[in-house]
Amino acid sequence: MSTQRSFAETLVAVAWSFAGLRRKRDFDRDVGALNPLYVLAAGVLGCALFVGVLLAAVRFATA
Repeated sequence: MSTQRSFAETLVAVAWSFAGLRRKRDFDRDVGALNPLYVLAAGVLGCALFVGVLLAAVRFATA
């Protein structure tokens, strides 16, 4: 039986998934333990951070 993961653990899992470096063993362990609302919030936060980094890089390159 797996326990519920914290928001910080969910952020780490989503960050590794964004990078495409998630091990199958970790994925299998997290499937039933991640809170879907935490995953959604982490995904939105990750996307916003990614877009922000891209915008900053474009501003830096064109300045």
